[in-house]
Amino acid sequence: MKTFLLYSLLVCTTFLGYSQNTLSLEACYAHLETHYPLAQQRTILDQQEAAERSAIKAKTRPQLNLNAQATYLSDVTQVPIPNTGIAPLNNDQYRATLSANQLIYNGGKIKATTYLQHITTDKKKKAVEVSLYQLKQHVNQLYFAILLSVDQIELLELRRVQLESTLTEVKSGVKNGVLLPTSEKNIETELLRILQQTTEANNNKTKFIAALAALTGTSIHAETQFEKPLVTTTAEGTLNRPEIGLFSLQKQEIEQQKNLLSKTVLPELSGFATGGYGNPGLNMLENDFKTFYMLGLQLNWKVFDWNSNKNKRQALEVSKALVDSEEAVFRLNTNIALNDQKKDIETLENTLLIDQQLIALQKEIVAASNAQLKNGVITTADYTTQLTKLYEAENLFNQHKTQLQLAKANYNVIKGLNN
Repeated sequence: MKTFLLYSLLVCTTFLGYSQNTLSLEACYAHLETHYPLAQQRTILDQQEAAERSAIKAKTRPQLNLNAQATYLSDVTQVPIPNTGIAPLNNDQYRATLSANQLIYNGGKIKATTYLQHITTDKKKKAVEVSLYQLKQHVNQLYFAILLSVDQIELLELRRVQLESTLTEVKSGVKNGVLLPTSEKNIETELLRILQQTTEANNNKTKFIAALAALTGTSIHAETQFEKPLVTTTAEGTLNRPEIGLFSLQKQEIEQQKNLLSKTVLPELSGFATGGYGNPGLNMLENDFKTFYMLGLQLNWKVFDWNSNKNKRQALEVSKALVDSEEAVFRLNTNIALNDQKKDIETLENTLLIDQQLIALQKEIVAASNAQLKNGVITTADYTTQLTKLYEAENLFNQHKTQLQLAKANYNVIKGLNN
């Protein structure tokens, strides 16, 4: 009786309120991509790009420079003709200027740099997506481990109910002298084992729920119901993994770097205007404080760079070849993993068919053992042995069924069907 009360308390705390909340595998994926700390980098990268674009755009605006200097010269320019009336310059001279430079043409380098920055940001965001996507298999492991714990708890409860019913019949048989007094002790011992196994299963479930909640960044209550997904797979279609998109962006970045390099050899034209106040002014023979200004155009063109640009382009071609090689390796390894996962799925499907046959046969054996127990032909130990075998067969069936769904879910993740 004490065992029954302990078990009832455990079951009530486990199953109470299960109808309040439900959670699906797809919802876990969505929470992962939204709440996992790494996901916040997308917003940070957008902010970084905005700052970089503003800095690049600033180069198209006038650049202002303020200069001021005071100098003392040991010697100054003098007119070597006597009686000209031109006073020599002061040894102390002063000048303050404000210059404005406006870029007019630079061969499209600013536009190319802006586009390169955009591609680089997209590449970094795609890398974040890759990291998040790779966590989906971890989500699968935890989610299906919870489902397996739930199945085990439910199966143990069914077994407990069956043993409680048998215990009542055994007690009646002992009372009527049909069975030995020790018969009921065997069943009570088995009930304690079930209590122990249920406690362990509940602890495992709690541990898995805590890990899943931490991974997805959400609060998952103990009473949450976890939906059992019916996962389907398909051998058709190509890989849809985010890594493929990352390889593509890496190659786009390299191509844009080459495009930018091609523009660095073009001339750069800018206009400038300078206004100033100083002694002397632009007229070096007038020894007085004067205002002055200058207007003009400036052309910069690096005519020869000792093949620096060419070598950089060759280095980028090598980088692109490395990316192609990495993509080929990724596709090969992914296809190998898909084939392995497909074999696991086929093996589990065949195993489930055998499990069902074993369960059907073991149920017949348990039914016969139950009748034999009532007639005193076998002991309760013999009966509980057969009942344990049925539990093990059913538990194994549930494990294989969950493993099959897990294998299918992993297959879809590996192929990119959940992208």
